[in-house]
Amino acid sequence: MPRENSLSDSEGRSLTSNESEEDAFAISPASANYSQLPEVASPYRADLSRIKTQSRKSIHSKVSKAVPSPAVHQAGFATMTPKDKFRAAVRKVMAMRRGTTLLGNVGGIGAEPGIDPRRPAVDAAYSHIKEQCQIEIMDYSAIRNTTRHMDNAQFIEFMGDLDSPELPQRDPWVKVRWINIGGISWDVIRALSIKYNLHPLALEDVFHGHSRNRSKADYYSKHLFLRILCHELLDDEEKRSRAAFTQYTTGPRSNSPEPLESYPDEEEEKVNMDDSEELKKPTSSFPSRAATLVQRRGQPSLLPTNRNDLKGAYNTGKRSPTGSNLSTLVAREGALQLSREEQKQDEAAIEALKKGSRINVDVTPMFFFLFRDGTIISIRPIPNLSLTQPISFRLKSRDTVLRKSADPSLLLHALLDLIVDKAVQVIEAYHAKIHKFEKEILLRPQMNTVRDLHILSGDLILHKRTLDPIKTLIYGLRRYDVDRCAALIDSSDPANKDVRVVGFMSHKAKIYLADVYDHMDYILTSLDMFAGIAQNLIDYTFNMSSYEMNEVMRRLTMATIIFLPLTVLTGYFGMNFSSMWSVDKHTDLLFWEIAIPIMVVTLPLALWGDLKKFWHYIHKRSAATKAIKTM
Repeated sequence: MPRENSLSDSEGRSLTSNESEEDAFAISPASANYSQLPEVASPYRADLSRIKTQSRKSIHSKVSKAVPSPAVHQAGFATMTPKDKFRAAVRKVMAMRRGTTLLGNVGGIGAEPGIDPRRPAVDAAYSHIKEQCQIEIMDYSAIRNTTRHMDNAQFIEFMGDLDSPELPQRDPWVKVRWINIGGISWDVIRALSIKYNLHPLALEDVFHGHSRNRSKADYYSKHLFLRILCHELLDDEEKRSRAAFTQYTTGPRSNSPEPLESYPDEEEEKVNMDDSEELKKPTSSFPSRAATLVQRRGQPSLLPTNRNDLKGAYNTGKRSPTGSNLSTLVAREGALQLSREEQKQDEAAIEALKKGSRINVDVTPMFFFLFRDGTIISIRPIPNLSLTQPISFRLKSRDTVLRKSADPSLLLHALLDLIVDKAVQVIEAYHAKIHKFEKEILLRPQMNTVRDLHILSGDLILHKRTLDPIKTLIYGLRRYDVDRCAALIDSSDPANKDVRVVGFMSHKAKIYLADVYDHMDYILTSLDMFAGIAQNLIDYTFNMSSYEMNEVMRRLTMATIIFLPLTVLTGYFGMNFSSMWSVDKHTDLLFWEIAIPIMVVTLPLALWGDLKKFWHYIHKRSAATKAIKTM
């Protein structure tokens, strides 16, 4: 029976009153029978099930009264005309294609940039990111401060109704609110982003990308967003615990499935009555027949046409002429996972080879959101707040500049200064390491030390790449804060003609940022100096090896020159002639009477260059001695 209300499904398609309940049930992604997929498609079952659950929440909660029970639906399907049965089967195939396309396109290549947590598709794609976070909320002013520690559930409750635009309640005396989050969990980030209207591009930087991407500052109309790489020294135990920490990021945008060749409405219109002969076949094969008809029209089917075809596509990674979109997705995912496993194995092997020769430095990103109402949000992927404990301690003391000023931009400066101070500790550790290697090289150059210097030089280059953008970021906050805020205002709108441009950073914060900038300059110049020293020590080692080799060859050459005349004479007197006057009528005295004059003439000629250098050295040494005596 027709429905009375007009609703919309999760794809934004309007469900008018002219459509039957069976049609509405058929086009819903939640109604697709995913259990009929072959077993080889098991890598996608969990994700498809999640899409199915989210679709039920977003659609069936609104039309639960209008959708009949499965028994009623089966009875209604049996009483349908062949044409309606065919249309319902095609709509099911289309719905499953939508679900798989939705699964692949979220965060894939060519997908829409940004992460909007209000979209059900995004919620379904990121809901698997779960972690027990440590959350600290500090409200303070010059006269008072409060601190609250929460877990995930308490924080979500503290955020309140996500449909309401009102922010969490703040007491009138509160000037600055600092929300400090340790760990990445989708439920926490979703509630936070919806409540504070975080920009989707900023959320994408939180969840995507390599852990060593460049530090940067992005200006948005609602807030300032910073992404900073924190360099922290670790001991062996801390390194093992960090290594066990699960990587939170979903990585760069991955592959997307093949796009639909046409929109769903266009596909429905292309189903013409030329295919009516197919309707005369038994009704039990409607889904496969619908996929065959779609494929016969030149469009790849989502469902596999046969089991062997799906297995072949999964094993070879290539799409056969009769292959399906799902088989292509499975093949791509398998190839991508294999490539990632090989990359992880190579990284583990290199890490094992470098073990014992490196300084344990953990590089993790930190994210900051600065709002104009005095709210600052800090997020760190590691689920603990040990890094920011010094800042929390300073806020609890009334006589600190940070507490007296009650300036959120000064709190941001304090966090940046903390990150830079951690980097200074790393530089000091490298300074001690380079002095140790220099001592070993000067005492006795060895190839093991050269190996350690090579590893250290590579680490210095990597740290220079990750630390250099922080200096640019700090300079931009001091110099271009107002200019970048002015760029956010649409100057073509007459209403914005007299708008006063105000930056996110206060004048006092910019003054203190100059000190942080000086520290970063010291860090970067130290990295360049250490890299130069390491390269000089490597060159010195090889130069010393070459010098020692030259000395050995020189000694061998001297021995050859000394014994060359003797060797020639020995060869002459050792000839076996029947009659040889020099041997028959003389003793060995004749040999030495000939050899000694030849040596006296040959050796000075061969060593003439060395004799000149020695004489030059004696002359300079005597001149220096005379100059010292005349003083």
